[in-house]
Amino acid sequence: MLPPPSRVREQWAAHHPGLDTSPMEVVALLKQITALVDRAVEPLYEGAPLTAPEVDLLIPLRHADEPVIARRLAERMSISRAGASKALAKLEKRGFIARTPNPADRRAALVTVTQAGKDAVDALFPRQLAIEAELLEGLGEDRERVLKALARLAEVLQQASPS
Repeated sequence: MLPPPSRVREQWAAHHPGLDTSPMEVVALLKQITALVDRAVEPLYEGAPLTAPEVDLLIPLRHADEPVIARRLAERMSISRAGASKALAKLEKRGFIARTPNPADRRAALVTVTQAGKDAVDALFPRQLAIEAELLEGLGEDRERVLKALARLAEVLQQASPS
C-alpha cells in the first residue's frame, strides 16, 4: 500500500536531510487535480474525432479573427514549438486546421481552423465545460478565492520559467 502524500514528504525529508520537500505539497495537488479532471472528461473523448489536448489546441483558434502564427499558439498553450508543430500536423492531416506560409516570414506558418475543426470543437467543448462545471460545483463560495490563488500561482510560475 502506498503511503499518503504527507508521509511521502516526511520520508524524503528523513532520507535526504536538508532537501527542501515543500514543493511536493503544491505540485502533488496540481498533479492530482489534473488527473481528476482528465479522468472525468476522458469518457467524452472515447470514439470522438479529437482528443482533449487537440480540443485545447483548437479552442483559441475557434474564434480567432485572423490566422495565428503557430509559434504564438505554442507560447499561449505553454507547449514546445516542436510539440505544437507535431500536433498541428496531425490536425491538418485530418482536416481540422489549415496551415499556410506566412508572407511576412516564410519560417512561420499561419494556422486557421477549418469548418470541420469548428464543428468538432462546437460539438465537444460545451460538453466538456458541463463536466468541468459539475466537478467544480462543490467550490461554492470558495470559487473566487481558489481562482485568485490559482491565478497567483500561474503568475509566479510564469515569472520563474525560462523564456
